Amino acid sequence: MNQGMTKLDTVLARIDADLDASLARLFKFLSIKSISTDPAYAEDCRAAAVHLATDISTLDIAAEVHPTDGHPVVFAKSPPVGGHRRRVLFYGHYDVQPVDPLDLWQTPPFEPRIATLPDGRQAIVARGACDDKGQVMTFIEACRAWKTVTGSLPLDVTFLIEGEEECGSKHLPPWVEAHRGELAAEVALVCDTGMWDPKTPAITTALRGLLYEEVKIKAADRDLHSGMFGGAARNPIRVLAKIIAAIHDHDGRITIPGFYDGVKELPDAVREEWQALDLTPERFLGQVGLGVPAGEKDRLVIEQVMSRPTCDVNGIWGGYTGPGAKTVIPAEASAKISFRLVGDQKPAKIRAAFHAFVRSRLPADCKAEFIGADGGAPAITLDWGMPQLAAARAALTREWGREALLIGCGGSIPIVGDFKRLLGVETLLIGFGLDDDRIHSPNEKYDLTSFHKGTRSWARILAALAA
Repeated sequence: MNQGMTKLDTVLARIDADLDASLARLFKFLSIKSISTDPAYAEDCRAAAVHLATDISTLDIAAEVHPTDGHPVVFAKSPPVGGHRRRVLFYGHYDVQPVDPLDLWQTPPFEPRIATLPDGRQAIVARGACDDKGQVMTFIEACRAWKTVTGSLPLDVTFLIEGEEECGSKHLPPWVEAHRGELAAEVALVCDTGMWDPKTPAITTALRGLLYEEVKIKAADRDLHSGMFGGAARNPIRVLAKIIAAIHDHDGRITIPGFYDGVKELPDAVREEWQALDLTPERFLGQVGLGVPAGEKDRLVIEQVMSRPTCDVNGIWGGYTGPGAKTVIPAEASAKISFRLVGDQKPAKIRAAFHAFVRSRLPADCKAEFIGADGGAPAITLDWGMPQLAAARAALTREWGREALLIGCGGSIPIVGDFKRLLGVETLLIGFGLDDDRIHSPNEKYDLTSFHKGTRSWARILAALAA
């Protein structure tokens, strides 16, 4: 070690020097066709798990491939190194999405390559480059550098890498529950999220929950001739449309009684940070051909998509929808409706309130049936004062030279809720993906800078969490 250099400085220098070898290891991983949704690739999924376990074992960490009723789980636990050190739990997934449509790929999806983008950036192109193999390898490569330079990791690490994230993680929660004693940790780390922009790192501190409902309005015992019954018989489409229209008021607020119970306001400091980002309606909605936000009028666009609850109609149907005319009053009409939840909103309470809202608006001769997809997933919100959050944020800021942002995510990552529910562990969601990474699409990519500086970032975060 050069005089004046810290251990961390030496680790970062090792990451820089080892970049080509790190890419070679990533490319081998990316070449495995671990498509979890297609049974034809079951052996490839197992091969990916074995490959990953073998790689982790080179860090002198015994890695195991655990079978499940679906694809296997890779589990590894670094041995304790003296005293009572902190332990973190790292989660990722080795499975990838299908590659269809194949003809839109510029090169074969499982033959990774480095491409130069139109703006000069270099990127790794392959299925799984960002979601999630590239992201997983940023963490493993950071651990490798620490091990190479110092002989050990700066803190104890447990690895949990699954193979069914892209098909619902059906078999992971039972596995976690069965192994909860082996998964104890101070905090969980997930690298499956993104940055604010190519130069600004971010930590996702809130995930919206999800509740999905299907409602069916029934009236007559059969479709009716609109000439004979029109004007006298109830029309379920009209009834359903009025109920749906009543869910939102003119200011974009949801009118279901009790809906906002448990919704918390952003801390003032975070709201000021978000406001300074200047995410205008034109910038955000312009990319999809829109320009006027439809959410709560007193909220920033960034609040509408990251920290506020929503209700959206995902589909609506009823009556005759084929070609030509068929003048009927339908016997029933249906809609699929989803709720994104935040804060302490309870899925069961929202479901009951929605059912009551619909039933209270049913006219005579109509009844409602409800089909719930599942029990729903509550939102996840980190404690803004969490010391691990502050440590990770400072480490990211030092690496990227820009203040790391604390942001929300409009989507849901169920495993984070499972870690909280089953293990009592909070999760830091730190990823290096970008909006243009084309995840789940042809020509998926991961910026070379995201991979390189992502690895450096994890090296810094591990040191910060150990301090």
